[in-house]
Order: sequence, then C-alpha cells, then structure tokens
Amino acid sequence: QVQLVESGGGLVQARGSLRLSCAASGSIFSINAMGWYRQAPGKQRELVATITSGGSTNYADSVKGRFTISRDNAKNTVYLQMNSLKPEDTAVYYCNARMGNLLGFDDYWGQGTQVTVSS
Repeated sequence: QVQLVESGGGLVQARGSLRLSCAASGSIFSINAMGWYRQAPGKQRELVATITSGGSTNYADSVKGRFTISRDNAKNTVYLQMNSLKPEDTAVYYCNARMGNLLGFDDYWGQGTQVTVSS
C-alpha cells in the first residue's frame, strides 16, 4: 500500500553535513507519522527522529542539536538534515511510515541508505 524510497546517503568527513530524503507513494492518506531509524554493524536498529502528521518532532538524545527532521507535504517527502556528523553516526539509515488501522497500526520501511562518516 505504501512505498518508501530513501536517497542522499554517502561518504562524508567528520564535522560535515548530509541530507537524506524519503519519498512516499501509494495509499498514504492515513499516515500518522514518519521517521528515520539507523542500524550500525553489530547493533540494534535505533530511532533517530520522528515527525507526526501535525508537525511534532522527536529526536534521539544522541542527535539533538545536530539533526533536523522536516517534511514537504506537497511532495510526500520527509528529510533528515544531518550536521556536525561524527564517526559514530555511521550506519544504514531507514525511512519509516506508520499508518493507523482498526487493530492498531502498520509500519512500512524503505530499503535503507548507507551513511559513512570518516574521522
């Protein structure tokens, strides 16, 4: 019902910046929130940032003050602006969309985009 495609990953030096994009398509009318998660080798997937349909945002403590999540409703796209990048930010970043239904909610995931920060 919903397809998510991430883009914008790559290799960047520490202290540098990168912007990720996630374009949603399909049956997106009931999306309640979208977010970014990341997973580094040998670690569990963790929440990075979320944004609700009303525009409320939430960030992991590790990225507060450095990352900004935003949305463009006209383009059905969510962004993650990453500044002051650190080597520990290296991970595969995944886009998430949450849709409510009669039994709770459904989660949809993109394929992921690699972010590598060199020291």
